[in-house]
Amino acid sequence: MKILLVEDDKTIASGLEYSLQKDGYESVLCYDAKSAKVILTEKLAEIDLCLFDLSLPDGSGYQLCEFVKNRSDKPVIFLTALDDEVNVVMGLDMGADDYITKPFRVRELISRIKSVLRRYNKQIQSQPKTVIEIANIRINTLEGKIYKNGEEVQATALEYRLFLIFANHIGQVLTRNQLLEQIWDVAGDFVNDNTLTVYIKRLREKLEDNPQKPTIIRTVRGMGYKVGE
Repeated sequence: MKILLVEDDKTIASGLEYSLQKDGYESVLCYDAKSAKVILTEKLAEIDLCLFDLSLPDGSGYQLCEFVKNRSDKPVIFLTALDDEVNVVMGLDMGADDYITKPFRVRELISRIKSVLRRYNKQIQSQPKTVIEIANIRINTLEGKIYKNGEEVQATALEYRLFLIFANHIGQVLTRNQLLEQIWDVAGDFVNDNTLTVYIKRLREKLEDNPQKPTIIRTVRGMGYKVGE
C-alpha cells in the first residue's frame, strides 16, 4: 500500500513517514501543495490513500482533496489543527473519508488508515467496476466517458468502445484479429483492418502525451497492442 503524505511541518512529517514505513506502508512525502500536485498528476494511479494537512504554505488540503476527487475515487484523510475542526466539514462534504486532529497518537492514525482502506476495499468489491484507471486516464463506464488528467476526452462512440476493450484486458496483449472481432461501427458493421489502424491512431492522439512514443496504447511488435501492465 502506497500513501501520499502532504505535511509542511518537517518534524511531524518525518515522524509520520517513519511510522508508516515501520507499519509496512510505502510512503511518498511532500511538504507543499505544488509538489503534491506533481505526484498526483503523474502517479495518482499508484497511490492507495492520501494524508493531507489542511494548512499548507502554498495552498490547502481542501484544494488537494478536490484535485484528487476530480480525477479518482482515492481515499483521503485530513490532518487538522484543533481550530480547523469546524472547517473540516467542508472537506468531508467534498468527499474526504476521515480526519484526525493534531496532536494525535500515531497508532490512532494507523488505525484510521486501516479502517478507511477496509471500508474502501469493501465498497470496491461489492460494486461493479464503473471506473477504470490507467495512468492518468480514467474511464467512467456509467457515463460512457473517458477523462485525461480530470478533463473529458472528446471520443467517438467507436473510439470509446475500442479503448474500453483495452481497459477490460489490462496487461494483456490483444491481437488485431481479437480487436476486430470485438468492435463494430455505429451501423453495426464490423470494422476492417485499415479502419482499426486509423482509430488506434486517433485514440493515441487524444490520450497520449506524445502520440509518436505511446505509453498508454503500446504496440507489441509482431503480436498486437497492450494497455497497462
